[in-house]
Amino acid sequence: MSEERSSVWGKSNITLPLQYAALVNGIAVHSMDFDDTWHPATHPSGAVLPALLALVEALPSRTSGLDLLLAFNVGIEVQGRLMRFSREAHNIPERFHPPSVVGVMGSAAASAKLLGLSPTQCIHALAIAASSAGAPLANAATQTKPLHIGNAARRGLEAAQLAQIGLEGNPAILDLDRGFGVYYKDYSPSAMPDSASSGFKWILEDQDVAVKSIPAHLGMHWVVDAALAARGKLVKADRNFDLRHIRHITLRVPPSKYIDCSSPATEHQARHSFQFNACSALLDDKVTVSSFSEAQISRPALKELLSRVTVETPEDNRPSFDEMYCEVEVETVEGQSYTARCDTFYGHWKKPLSHKDLVDKFRVNASSVLCTEGVEGTIDVIGNIERVSECSILGSYLRMTHEQ
Repeated sequence: MSEERSSVWGKSNITLPLQYAALVNGIAVHSMDFDDTWHPATHPSGAVLPALLALVEALPSRTSGLDLLLAFNVGIEVQGRLMRFSREAHNIPERFHPPSVVGVMGSAAASAKLLGLSPTQCIHALAIAASSAGAPLANAATQTKPLHIGNAARRGLEAAQLAQIGLEGNPAILDLDRGFGVYYKDYSPSAMPDSASSGFKWILEDQDVAVKSIPAHLGMHWVVDAALAARGKLVKADRNFDLRHIRHITLRVPPSKYIDCSSPATEHQARHSFQFNACSALLDDKVTVSSFSEAQISRPALKELLSRVTVETPEDNRPSFDEMYCEVEVETVEGQSYTARCDTFYGHWKKPLSHKDLVDKFRVNASSVLCTEGVEGTIDVIGNIERVSECSILGSYLRMTHEQ
């Protein structure tokens, strides 16, 4: 399989060896921080899907939609179970970017399933993958962060392929503090019930998934919704209000150092800044893909608004995607105050996007690269995935660009 090649999504004439196709497509998935996320806190799909679609194009036998879906679910399931072995991992992370830790394991498990590896080979695939896990959280809000997803997809796929040809690792890797436990200070693994017993249940059935409506860190969605609501109150009180008359803005958010950026200079810093996202919402009455362009970030009006922001972290506002809230208070030079709070943003697992909005999100973003046939073909295949007999058609649609 080393000579096999797979598609680079959105490029009509470029193919790469499987591992590098998984790497490039994984980076693309997370390039705008616009991919799905969940609780426990990780980005599960970007680490798994690029590896599986690379394999689908290379396997000599047909891969059905059900085959792909099962392997994908295995990859998501493994990530969820591993994150439940640590309370530290379960909420907003402290040291490691979660997809770099559990994503590579999910990619390895999914790839092993699609390759049809034996149980012993699967164990070794996970052990091999564990030696490629981990990336420091300090690289969040930089251009390197999307590389974490790409590496997870690539290294997991490689681990499964290496196990397939006989490479072995420590079969107890998931049970040891000096094994997978090195990534979490409170690592406490538990045994999974045997699949034949009545005690087995897919945690995927109860998994919480969020689909973002803006291309930014998940925490930004709370502050954007609160800022838009506060702006609405202000404009309702005075339709002719000039935002230059805002004297002060107070953000009450959970403590989290890597998403508290008072003066973002790059798009990646902006995607991880409570201050930037709140001020963009106040200034423009929306936050979109274009909000993170260099021209928008460098606007004098935005910088002026940023200079008036104070961040507070109330004791009752815990850094937990289940419990956190964001509150925005806008004070005017006339002494008036307008406050709004968001406990659950639109797109949160407790308040999910409608199917129409989900499809519209894909259509808007994909159409910037793919032609209409590619966009609509992809939507159709995914919508009917359980009845698809040959999944390699996805690669064909994902190569249908405007260049053709």
